[in-house]
Amino acid sequence: MNFDNLVKKAIEMTNFSYAPYSHFHVGAVLLAKDGQIFTGCNVENAAYGPSNCAERTAVFKAVSEGCREFEAIAIAGGAEGADGKPVIEDFCPPCGVCRQVLSEFCSRDFKIILVNGKGEQKIFTLGELLPESFSLK
Repeated sequence: MNFDNLVKKAIEMTNFSYAPYSHFHVGAVLLAKDGQIFTGCNVENAAYGPSNCAERTAVFKAVSEGCREFEAIAIAGGAEGADGKPVIEDFCPPCGVCRQVLSEFCSRDFKIILVNGKGEQKIFTLGELLPESFSLK
């Protein structure tokens, strides 16, 4: 399957990130099994704990709109450049908390697509990135 459109949108979503503390911008695009897409970006908070990652933002948006079956997520992220805009250089895998949230709603063969600044993609399954998750499944 070609995930180029998801990857492109994930890169675009980094521009909506609110990251005044870490200066690290992340965008994510979640593909539902019915073809809907849900976008997310990281949203930070001075207290850190209330901050939310891009992947969880996309999942929570989808679930709040009644969607609970997913096929893939594309993720892009990078540090803020001198101009204040994100610069994507390396791959940006989801944190452990996001992996666990994905495991609540996604199968072990759910695809996680990472992109770097050269446009290269790495595709993992959720089972590869979180082999021993807590799950109802």
